[in-house]
Amino acid sequence: MRIPPIQCLLTFEALARLRSVTLTADELCVTPSAVSHRVKQLEQILGTRLFGRADFSLTTDGSTYLAHVREGLGALQRFPGALGTPGKRRLKLAVTPTFARAILIPRLRQFTEAYPEIDLALQVSIPLLDVVAEDADLMVRFGAGHYADVEHVEIARDVVTPLASPAFVREHGPFEHPHDLEDTPLLRSALEPWRTWLAAAALDWPEPHAGSQFNDIGLMCDAAAAGMGVALVRLKLGAPWLEHGTLVRLFDIDAPSPHAHYLCWRTGTMDRWECAAFADWLRKTMA
Repeated sequence: MRIPPIQCLLTFEALARLRSVTLTADELCVTPSAVSHRVKQLEQILGTRLFGRADFSLTTDGSTYLAHVREGLGALQRFPGALGTPGKRRLKLAVTPTFARAILIPRLRQFTEAYPEIDLALQVSIPLLDVVAEDADLMVRFGAGHYADVEHVEIARDVVTPLASPAFVREHGPFEHPHDLEDTPLLRSALEPWRTWLAAAALDWPEPHAGSQFNDIGLMCDAAAAGMGVALVRLKLGAPWLEHGTLVRLFDIDAPSPHAHYLCWRTGTMDRWECAAFADWLRKTMA
């Protein structure tokens, strides 16, 4: 079999990453028809289909070949004399920020020591708010778990409870009954609605519509620790603040979070051993 033209390989890699003929054409400065022609030419040379559907999801052969193409293109980008790590496999991981800081990073050394041949690249991702790292190999998402675009497995479920700083409790407390939260500043996040805990506390209150709002749970914890109000926080994510005493529990009432953390990947990704190794390690360390 002859080696496919480099422009076909570059186009295939870009289209697999961007999943859009128009975006691929813009990135490569060619016409959309040129993109389609190059992919068709590559499929003819290989004798197999690389893309399975109109959304440009990869076939199993396509996913396998993409790993080879990216490895080959990566080798070509390493110039003689340039710094590099021969034999290393690169794994791009997109992670929600507070999960990364509170749960993943403290455990990550175990993975890097067990798999020194894998280079990890971490990127911040908040899919619930459309902040997504598009080219990641594996993604940690936080939500309801209804992901039609990717394969996924649940890795962490948690309970929520109100937390505040000791100084805030001294100033606004005592908090002996959930009703004591009335007229208390409640910090808000679309990532963790209050209605779940309010129902568990037998409070027939609507979702708060006033108070400071945050799109990151870690920032909300920092704000609560600074005395800005009461935050509804998952206990696993709030562990660093609780352990350092900058946040304390207000009540012995927990409620299951309606959301969970999921490890997600596109079809074919687990054919790469480094992705399968990380997924297996993460499931075991979370268990």
